[in-house]
Amino acid sequence: MLDEAAIAVTTGAASNVVAYLLQGRADALRTRLSTIFRRGTAQQQSDALRTLDEDADALAQRTVTEADVSARWTGFLTAFLATCPDARADIDDLASATPTSTKTINIGSQHNHGSGTFIGGDNHGGVTVTGGGD
Repeated sequence: MLDEAAIAVTTGAASNVVAYLLQGRADALRTRLSTIFRRGTAQQQSDALRTLDEDADALAQRTVTEADVSARWTGFLTAFLATCPDARADIDDLASATPTSTKTINIGSQHNHGSGTFIGGDNHGGVTVTGGGD
């Protein structure tokens, strides 16, 4: 049986699994999970990466809730920590490493000269519309 601190660590790590997935950072998470599960069996490593892919797809398709994924990973990491206590430092690293967002927001301005509707760029001068010869 794990102590409360260990369960808190796995719960925090599971929350960060969800955060990584919601930010579309499954590849970065795959690297972290590979580090954690390298201490386990080949089957445990395979199960972790398969679960990661399944949860990433399920969250993207909105067929599962964030709470469900977090609960699943809490149980998964808790069970793994019980069998491989030497993985605690790596799980703790995942719990304390809140992912930073990689999405960028471009804030800019558009300056148009002349008359007409301008979409996506500046137009310096007039706009000439010619008929299609119907």
